[in-house]
Amino acid sequence: MERLEQSGQIIGYTVILRAEAISSAVRGIMMIEIEGHAADRVIRALGGFAEVATIHTTNGRWDLVVELNTATLTDFDAILRRIRLVPGITGSETSLLLATPRSTKARL
Repeated sequence: MERLEQSGQIIGYTVILRAEAISSAVRGIMMIEIEGHAADRVIRALGGFAEVATIHTTNGRWDLVVELNTATLTDFDAILRRIRLVPGITGSETSLLLATPRSTKARL
């Protein structure tokens, strides 16, 4: 392993945790509709929120799908309110994630 690391063949490691090991007690998905050409501006604004875990661009009804992580429902409600105030967001729909029976997503 050390030889492979030193030669540059191994460039890093990934840790995959069980969903229950993640400290965020409340997780959710927020689908977001954006007006006109505001996508880049909205994505930059969303990237500034610590509670935003991932941002996905999509096709279809919603322009973005955002994964949110918070410690409490009160915190979750607060971040939803803050996100809905971002200029360029015209609509949203949110679902809480109750359980994750299967995930291959690596978490660092």
